[in-house]
Amino acid sequence: MLTMVTEGWDDYGLIDSGHGRKLERYGKRRFIRPEPQAMWAPALDNWDADGEFLPGADEDGGGRWEINGRLPENGWPLHWRDVTFQASCTPFRHLGFFPDMSPVWDWMRGQIAPEQEVMNLFGYTGVGSLALAGAGAKVTHVDASKKSVEAGKRNAVLSGMEDKPIRWMIDDAAKFTAREGRRGRRYDGIILDPPKYGRGPNGEIWRLEEGLPGLLQDCRALLDENSKFLFLTVYAIRMSALSIGELMRQMMQDLGGTVECGELAVREESRGLLLPTAIFARWSK
Repeated sequence: MLTMVTEGWDDYGLIDSGHGRKLERYGKRRFIRPEPQAMWAPALDNWDADGEFLPGADEDGGGRWEINGRLPENGWPLHWRDVTFQASCTPFRHLGFFPDMSPVWDWMRGQIAPEQEVMNLFGYTGVGSLALAGAGAKVTHVDASKKSVEAGKRNAVLSGMEDKPIRWMIDDAAKFTAREGRRGRRYDGIILDPPKYGRGPNGEIWRLEEGLPGLLQDCRALLDENSKFLFLTVYAIRMSALSIGELMRQMMQDLGGTVECGELAVREESRGLLLPTAIFARWSK
C-alpha cells in the first residue's frame, strides 16, 4: 500500500483541517470546504476565509457557497509547474481542479516519453492533460461535459499550449474507449478518474460499481507490451484500494509490469499530518 502525497506549492496548500472541514489556499484566496475524513480537531482557533461551501442535507451532493466579499466573475489564474489554469467556486464544492492529483501528474510525466500517446478519461478541465502535453505527450482528452472541455481549451490557451497535440473529445468515456478498441487504437498510457455517478452527453447513465470492471477491460485492450502506465483514481465511494488493486492486477497480468495501490493524501501545513482524499491503483512497466 502506497501513499502519494500532495505537498503545498505557491498557488495551493492545505492550511488546516478538523471537525469535518478543511481550510485551503488557492493563490491569495482562502476557502473552507467540507471534509468528512478530517475527524480530528483543527490546529488553528480561527479560520479567516474568502468563502465557505455549506453542504446540503443530501450526502450525495448539493449545497451552496457563502462568499465573503467579491470574487472575479470568471475565476482567477493558478499555476502548477508549466500549467496555468482558471480556478473558480463550482456548484460541486471544488474549485475547478483536484490539487491532490499533483503527485499523480508528476508520476505520469516520469513514465512517459515525448511523442508518446496518452488518453485522459473523465478529463474535466484539462489540468492533467496539459501536464502530460507539457512533458511532450500526445493527449486524447475525453469528457462528456462540453462546459468542462471548453474550460480545458481555455486553460490550454492560458498555459500557452493551444498548439500542443491534444484531441479534445466531448464524449461518453466508456463508449469512446470501447470504440477506440474496435478501431484497433493503442496508447502508451491511460489515466482515468471516473465519478461515482454521471451522465453522458446523450443521457447515458454511469454507476462506478457497475461500470468500472468493463471500462478497465476496454482500457486494457488499448495497451500492449510497449505501453507505460494505467492510472485509476476513485473518490467518494465505499471501496477499498485493495479491491481496485486486485481488479487491475487481474486485468493486466498478461502484460507483466507492476501493479500498486494505495491512497492519495494532502499534507496539512499547520502540523504536517496527512489528509486522505482518494484511493488509487496503478500499473506501470
